[in-house]
Amino acid sequence: MARLTDRAFEILKSEVDKCAAADAIAGNVYRSMVIKQLEKMRSENGSFASIEEIRATFKNEFPNFSEKALKAAVKANKPPGLFGKIIWVGVFLGAGAGIIWLANLPVPIIRKPIADKLPILLMPSFSSMDYNYRQAIALVEQSDQLVNKATAVADFDLGDTKAKQAQKHLDALPVWFLGYYPETYCSFFGCTWRFSVDEFQAARKSIGRMEAQIFQQKNAFTQLGEVEQNLNTAKQQYQQAKNAADRQKASINWQSAIDQLNQIPPETLAGETARKKLQAAERDFQAMGGVATGSVRADNLIEAAKEFAFSAASASQKPPHSAETWQKIADLWQQSIERLSQIPFDNPGYLDAQTKLAEYQNNLGTTQIRLQTEKESVEALNQAKNLFAKFQTNLNSINQNPGYALGYLQEIINTLESVKPGTTVYPEAQKWLQSARKKQKEWQQK
Repeated sequence: MARLTDRAFEILKSEVDKCAAADAIAGNVYRSMVIKQLEKMRSENGSFASIEEIRATFKNEFPNFSEKALKAAVKANKPPGLFGKIIWVGVFLGAGAGIIWLANLPVPIIRKPIADKLPILLMPSFSSMDYNYRQAIALVEQSDQLVNKATAVADFDLGDTKAKQAQKHLDALPVWFLGYYPETYCSFFGCTWRFSVDEFQAARKSIGRMEAQIFQQKNAFTQLGEVEQNLNTAKQQYQQAKNAADRQKASINWQSAIDQLNQIPPETLAGETARKKLQAAERDFQAMGGVATGSVRADNLIEAAKEFAFSAASASQKPPHSAETWQKIADLWQQSIERLSQIPFDNPGYLDAQTKLAEYQNNLGTTQIRLQTEKESVEALNQAKNLFAKFQTNLNSINQNPGYALGYLQEIINTLESVKPGTTVYPEAQKWLQSARKKQKEWQQK
């Protein structure tokens, strides 16, 4: 270890030059003497020179030497600290890393000579290549097992993840220059195993094939999920249908869902699952066919009943109507009721039929009341007319008995008052009633 470091020497030399320049007579001579002593001290090995030893080299020649410069030189005349060592080590390592980085660049003109002469420098890139290659091959095999021997959609998800990881490792391989200078995996003793571009291309093709398979399988499972949802929805719609139109629509949707199950690619795992579900769906649909037959008959009866009910309701508009018309209306309601009554309680349309049946029976009852009222009113009017005709015929004999005449007229009035409003004869009965009451007043005044 030199007694005077280079840094300390440079600080002292600079101050000596300043002092020598100030002394025009002997400055150069003194400078030469002092520099000579400092260089000697710098070349000697031993403990670092003390401040007194350094001052002794110039105190006689340059008494005006800067004390500040002296202290700075003494401070610099020490071994480098830990931080300084770290810096130097860092610089050294950085330079070495830079060389290794340069050597490992994917440039064939650089790598080829190094691989031949000093392969150990290529260890970082070869280690990375070896790791990525082996990971890629392993992941490709794992993905292939998951995809081609899948038992559930989760296997395809995991296979997709493995395939993407394999692709990532393949992308990390420096294949862009392998076609010109096939790379080899090297150790301390030389390069022994060649990197296979064919294997790399086969791995990429395998990943591409599996990605296509995974895409097809996932699409098939998505389609299967949609079809299952449509199938369940159609079943629920059929079970909850309240009329023929709703049941027919649900039946069409049910059959459509079954057709969609047949359209799922059979070579996919979802296709195998669809075939199993297809058997159950067709069995349920066939079982529904027997129920549907009864439902169709019930629906036909309900629709026919509705037609008769519509005709009855239309015919009953704008009353009053004659007894013949009310009878026809009653017959139409009866026809509706008879058809609804044919639907058994275990038929899917039974509840709907009973609802309509209660409504139509009520309408029939109303119609029968109107019919009876019409008949009674017509009969009452005719009876009143007959009484009035007899009154006129026997008028001469009645004139002799006013009390009998008033009783006769009261009977006519009572009969006319029994004619109900809303009947065809009610307006005419009111006219006859006015006439009878007028006659009654005349006889009362006699």
